[in-house]
Amino acid sequence: MEYRKIKDQDENEDLPGDDIENLRGRAISGVSVSKVATLGGSSIDKSKWKRKSIVTLALTVLTSSQAILIVWSKRAGKYEYSVTTANFLVETLKCALSLAALARIWRNEGVTDDNRLSTTLDEVSVYPIPAALYLVKNLLQYYIFAYVDAPGYQILKNLNIISTGVLYRIILKKKLSEIQWAAFIILCAGCTTAQLNPSSDRVLQTPFQGWVMAIVMALLSGFAGVYTEAIIKKRPSRNINVQNFWLYVFGMAFNAVAILIQDFDAVVNKGFFHGYSLITTLMIVNHALSGIAVSMVMKYADNIVKVYSTSVAMLLTAFVSVFLFGFHLSLAFFLGSIVVSVSVYLHSIGKVQR
Repeated sequence: MEYRKIKDQDENEDLPGDDIENLRGRAISGVSVSKVATLGGSSIDKSKWKRKSIVTLALTVLTSSQAILIVWSKRAGKYEYSVTTANFLVETLKCALSLAALARIWRNEGVTDDNRLSTTLDEVSVYPIPAALYLVKNLLQYYIFAYVDAPGYQILKNLNIISTGVLYRIILKKKLSEIQWAAFIILCAGCTTAQLNPSSDRVLQTPFQGWVMAIVMALLSGFAGVYTEAIIKKRPSRNINVQNFWLYVFGMAFNAVAILIQDFDAVVNKGFFHGYSLITTLMIVNHALSGIAVSMVMKYADNIVKVYSTSVAMLLTAFVSVFLFGFHLSLAFFLGSIVVSVSVYLHSIGKVQR
């Protein structure tokens, strides 16, 4: 099966390159091959670690500001702009950024089989599924703010760690250690603890509708994320910008359909950009850059890194919301955040040794 092949590729991605393999049993200028392989492997590992750290840090900052900008873009508790047009512009900007990156690569390295846009029907046909899932998930993230605030949203987003972990095991056949499974459970408990509301008759701050939307978002996000990672890593040598381009093209198409179905009259009567502000523009740019960062994490790290960077973003969102929106940093939220941090640490030390 294709997913099994992906698994085998992932397990071998840290092996020395072909040049070192071809030199097995020989020496270079008096230096043993084992030393060359060790030095080369160390250099490669350091480069991969640095790249992964930069991308994950960028994703954390972008994710933490994402919820804040969405809440900030509301006027009198509602969106004056069309959320479907905003999502369409996000996909359009991501597509443009991917093309700009490709143009730079073509100029510096030339056009190759791995970075050319021309492709086969079989390769392109896999992108509509994650594009459709992301469409629904991205629309839900606007409407869920009718029930939660920015920090609460970041907490509930962590539910996708559970769905991602399960789907990771089922679809990509990745083995997760017992410590990692325990980390998932602890993280879920931390999310629930942070939602406790002892100051009122309601046990949890988020109402039932908010929890339902959060769970649906978690399932959609988990499946879309794992499926997209499988697509991206199916052909590791394929340039990430080409893969992004085709995913975003389908994202634009589906969001265009959403505009026709949901906001056609508003767009015709008021204009495509009705209700837009500087905050709305910043939010669109943030969403676009976040999408690029997510795809980079999937290409060079994995989807688990993505969901845990979201967990760290929860703390940053809460801190900023205290000053912008008067968010009350309760003891329950503080304790829940600590539990989430512990689960992050457990996951980091619980990786299965291969």
